[in-house]
Amino acid sequence: MTSSAFETARPDSVTYLDRLATSDLGRSYKRRMLDELDLRAGHRVLDLGCGPGTDLEALAQAVTPAGAVVGVDHDRNMVDAAQSRTAGDAVVDIRHADIHDLPMPDRSADRARTDRVLQHVTDPLAALGEIRRVLRPGGRLVMGEPDWETLAVDHPDSDLTRAYTRHVAERVVRNAGIGRQLARLAAESGFTVPTVIPVTPVFRDLDAADKILGLERTTRRAVEAGYFSDQAAEAWLSHLTRGPFFAAVTFYIVVVEA
Repeated sequence: MTSSAFETARPDSVTYLDRLATSDLGRSYKRRMLDELDLRAGHRVLDLGCGPGTDLEALAQAVTPAGAVVGVDHDRNMVDAAQSRTAGDAVVDIRHADIHDLPMPDRSADRARTDRVLQHVTDPLAALGEIRRVLRPGGRLVMGEPDWETLAVDHPDSDLTRAYTRHVAERVVRNAGIGRQLARLAAESGFTVPTVIPVTPVFRDLDAADKILGLERTTRRAVEAGYFSDQAAEAWLSHLTRGPFFAAVTFYIVVVEA
């Protein structure tokens, strides 16, 4: 089932996040999210699920000289990486904490962002309630999340495509439909929702798609979970390597206000 066309070894989390951030896709949607935050000098902004600190420098530049950036992550390795990358930057503060229980007082932040974080959390609604607690009235939260149930990979056998997408949505991502749910969940948490921006990344290069989607590794997991037979998986992957390749997924940027 393995082909040299695919990356078979899973990259570590820091490498993967850095790779995505520097891709054309990552640069494009992150810039849009930054624009929607509408940051000003003096703002206090929270990067919730900051990972290795990929976006902290851009946030810090936008709020200096009198502002502050607080990066929060539940993963100790990510916190260590972010602290190392931002060492010496007095504007940035990194904290090891859970998004469901933020170590911040009520109404203490002007802006907040989550970037592909809520798809993984235990309780997105509770996390949104906690974010609303720490935002000042009129404060803005910008979220970016995919809807993995919209993942489409072109293949002559549409049953195989559906099986692949169903496996991703049911077994790989905890909150696979979070992209479409964000506006509703935010409203239920007491936010107003002025803007929803759909973004549809299109992949026409197998290598670029594989670096984001892990096509062969995910297919192997689908076989183990019973979504594909070995024979079907071989047929699926073999066709993807022959091309032409096409895949797409809908990503939502949702802007909400406290």
